This record gives sequence, structure tokens and C-alpha cells, in this order.
Amino acid sequence: MINAMKQFLNLDDLSNFEQTIIEGIKLKKNPNKFELLGNQKTLGMLFFNPSLRTRLSTQKAAQNLGLKTMVMNFSNESWALEFEDGTQMNGSKSEHIKEAAAVVSQYFDIVAIRAFASLTNKIKDEQEIVLSSFIKYASIPVINMESATAHPLQALADAMTIKENYPLNKPKIVLSWAPHPKALPHAVGNSFIRMVKKLDANFVITHPKGYELDSRITGDTLIEYNQENAFKNADFVYTKNWCSYNKYGEILKTDRDWMITESKMKFTNSAKFMHCLPIRRNVVATDKVLNSPNSLIIQQANNRTYAAQIVLKKILENG
Repeated sequence: MINAMKQFLNLDDLSNFEQTIIEGIKLKKNPNKFELLGNQKTLGMLFFNPSLRTRLSTQKAAQNLGLKTMVMNFSNESWALEFEDGTQMNGSKSEHIKEAAAVVSQYFDIVAIRAFASLTNKIKDEQEIVLSSFIKYASIPVINMESATAHPLQALADAMTIKENYPLNKPKIVLSWAPHPKALPHAVGNSFIRMVKKLDANFVITHPKGYELDSRITGDTLIEYNQENAFKNADFVYTKNWCSYNKYGEILKTDRDWMITESKMKFTNSAKFMHCLPIRRNVVATDKVLNSPNSLIIQQANNRTYAAQIVLKKILENG
């Protein structure tokens, strides 16, 4: 029996991480086993940014538990929200978060929030203003569907995928940066690092110089600036782009040197390839890598449903 919890903002909200992985995998065998748990309750899903897997998988997870779901896209369906206290609201923002969070608490039993980093102001992004404001002013449990600095639902699904494909102890896991034409946030990388640190694994991060992530998160994890050296004997290669953290929001490198190719994967121990999706083919990784039987990207996407479902189940069990 998994201990219940009141909210899910990051992986540390899971009291027993290993047990949660196992329970999440078990849900796949009988997804509707707990379909009465959410009876007559509603999950509200609020999106400040686009979504495909997160929206659909979380909605399906809720339905598997008998929850009703309501979805709102704040980018084009809602009043613009003001998050600053003491502001004279005579500009473009029509509603304050104090009222908005209180109101949605009347309609939902659980609220899930997706709000990306701006990548223009590191201090404000790290304050997690959208997510933290809903936590402060809502009176119902809050779930993080990706915030400025974390994507714990993705990391939980990734942990399940690793467990399913390498049940033995001590795999070598590599997190590799790859090129992308746009500046992307650090949330997926941050949560992946936090997740792997909870596993019994050999872990290496590889990226070009200048792309170091927050040292408070990477800690003493080995950083290898030579991608091919990092790949040697790897069992899993998890690929993700992120912008510079120290030169916040900047793109420092755009060439193809760090794209994941079939020849690079030959340095590994027949490693499984992982990516959170969406992925730009032949920019982040080649077609051959993505089409390989060692690619786990669709399995990861499928596991997003059961990661969300185990989180929702634990919150519902809390009453």
C-alpha cells in the first residue's frame, strides 16, 4: 500500500520512490482496478503552455480512476492573471491569482498546473510564481504538470521505463545534451537528474562547455564534456536539449556535432535510447536512432499515463 499524499510538486513528495515505480508499473496490467476511487470528483487541468502527452496522458489517467476532467488553456481561454500582490490592476491583466485560485478550488477537487519557464528572468523562474501562487491560494491539492524548473511526472514515467527495461542493479545512465534551434527550459533535465540520483545507477551527464545545469541539482554527478567518452558502456542514453543556465536562456551551440547518431550509439552497451518528446528528427537524433528497436520513446509516452495515475491515486487516497 502506497502512503497517500496531499500534493505532487516534485519527486520528493513521493514517500517511497522505488515502491511508487513498482505500483505504477502494476497499474498497466489493470488500469481500471481503482475506477471507483475518483467517483463524483473532478480534476481541473490548467495549461499556460502547449501540451500533447501531458494533457492526454493525465486526462486518461484521471478517467481510469473515475475522475471527471475539465481543461482550460490560459493562453487563449481565460482572463490574463495578475500574480503580484499590491498591484494597481489598471493594465491588461483582469483577474488576480487570489480570486482565480479560490474560484477553481470551488469547481475542482484536484488542480494540475502546467507553466513553463520564461527563460528571460532566472530569479523569477526559480520562484515558480505560477505554481507557487496556486499552492498558496488554492484550497485543494496541486499537481505539477511541468513548471519552470521541474517536470516530475515525466521523470516518474522515465523511472518506470528504466525499471521495465533493466531490472538488474547498477545500469549506466547517460544524460546527453543535444542541439535544438530554440532555447528550451531545464525542467526535464533537472527532474531526470533528481530521479536518477534516487536509483542505484552509474550516472554521467554530457554536454558542451557552457551548458552546465544548476550545480545545486547536479551536485557531485560526473560531467563529461566528450560525448563519445560518456557513451562508453552506457545502458541508457537519455537525450534532451536545454539552454544555457549560467548565461540564462541563451543558445551557445547550434551545430550538429552533438546530435545522437547510430555511430555514437555503437560506443554504448547496446543502450536504450530515451527522449521525453516532442523530438526534432535529424536535429536532436537521427531517424535511425529513433526508429531503432532500442528506442524507448513510445514506451516512455505510454508510461506517462500510469505515472500520472499513481500520483492521482495517492492523492485521492488521502481523501
